[in-house]
Amino acid sequence: MAMAALRRPACARRWCKVRAASCTRFSKEELITGRPDNNVTEHVVERLGAQLHLQENHPLSILRSAIEEWFAKEHEGKFRCFNDLPPLVTTKANFDDVLVPADHVSRSMNDTYYVDANTVLRCHTSAHQAEMLRKGETRFLVTGDVYRRDTVDSTHYPVFHQMEGVRVFEPEEWEVAGVDGTKLAEKELKSTLEGLARHLFGDVEMRWIDEYFPFTDPSFELEIFFNDEWMEVLGCGVMEQAILEEAGLGNKKAWAFGLGLERLAMVLFEIPDIRLFWSTDQRFLSQFKAGDMSAKFKAYSKFPPCFKDVSFWIPENFTENNLCEVTRGIAGDLVEEVKLIDEFHNPKKGRTSHCYRIAYRSMERSLTDEEVNQLQESVRSSLVDQLGVELR
Repeated sequence: MAMAALRRPACARRWCKVRAASCTRFSKEELITGRPDNNVTEHVVERLGAQLHLQENHPLSILRSAIEEWFAKEHEGKFRCFNDLPPLVTTKANFDDVLVPADHVSRSMNDTYYVDANTVLRCHTSAHQAEMLRKGETRFLVTGDVYRRDTVDSTHYPVFHQMEGVRVFEPEEWEVAGVDGTKLAEKELKSTLEGLARHLFGDVEMRWIDEYFPFTDPSFELEIFFNDEWMEVLGCGVMEQAILEEAGLGNKKAWAFGLGLERLAMVLFEIPDIRLFWSTDQRFLSQFKAGDMSAKFKAYSKFPPCFKDVSFWIPENFTENNLCEVTRGIAGDLVEEVKLIDEFHNPKKGRTSHCYRIAYRSMERSLTDEEVNQLQESVRSSLVDQLGVELR
């Protein structure tokens, strides 16, 4: 018997209409409350509702469309696509419904953006998996923006995009095939995703790596040999039976996969820096057209980086993610990388010092020494005020 659809918190129910589809942004005051259980930043709020994956000529949308079209062709239009589900979800949907352990690192405020103790910006599109199953969806793709506190470099950004795929099997299907339901799901899963990899990357060598995910068993990663190296394409597996049982589908089996659009688009379109996906510069956007998977990014300029170092004694609760959040909060997309370059432990004082090198670089113009110095000074003072470090 199907269970009632997950009830969203009041703030999530107010997420409606205005921008690209049914998603828009809240006021900053709703999302940044200053409470101890809130850690959403202005940098993240400014990107809510952008819907890059639905902007027709954007590389993320081009890739999403290519995947959806392949599923429509190979599975005779049986997969339903959901591209505008609200990114604000309950902690239950984001963690509990997909069996993330109570002590898992992803639940911490160091890794996840919390609006309050019960509401987060989704860390993965899997946050909608249980809800879709409870609504009776049996073959579906969910694509959307996801949010994680992370390091600063060319491949990591606090907002990125994922696609989740699920296919449910009826008992009759594995009975007709004469095999166990788990075996049938695993076989079709691997066949489906190998076909998708060939569709995107051509006739490449592939291999399956056994993995662990809380929500699937067995679990796998698909890797391909591309550009002379092995590259992870996606994670997947046979859905844990407990998830199906909770959705009233305990007599069925299912597979699920998840992939990051930016990771694949950077390789396919040869885009060197993840910040470029957020560029509004027509020199970037004009290089891509809907339906064209052959485009390769051509650099239109290369502005020099400016490096600044900051050294400090770290307090007991210091984390690098917090450092990166502070730096992004000051410099936004002008910060290219934050890298630990030296660590020193003073055994007499029982204290540890870190030295980080911050690379500032604009994708669109040269930065002046004056503005970089101002940014660096703001970062230094904010590290003291917000993280309690002692500068050296």
